[in-house]
Amino acid sequence: MANENPTDRRPSDPCPPAVQDRKTERAVLVLLLDEHPARLTTDELILVLHADPERGDPEDAGQRAVRQLVGAGLIHREGRFLAPSRAALYFAALEVS
Repeated sequence: MANENPTDRRPSDPCPPAVQDRKTERAVLVLLLDEHPARLTTDELILVLHADPERGDPEDAGQRAVRQLVGAGLIHREGRFLAPSRAALYFAALEVS
């Protein structure tokens, strides 16, 4: 008989780090899209992430998310300012339509 919970994780177990990182990346991108055309600094972004008590280390998580999103071409870093890329804005417009 198949085990109903093959990973033996309880529902209250914390998310694996990769899943939490994806959630943070999503939160960062959504925030930047919502605030567009205003640009946020990395420090402002970290302050918003601090509002989520489930996020272990918001500063580290935010920095990782920014690195990933910049690498994927979804956000631009201009000095200390962050803004969504044209591709991200285009995609967001498709989602609204």
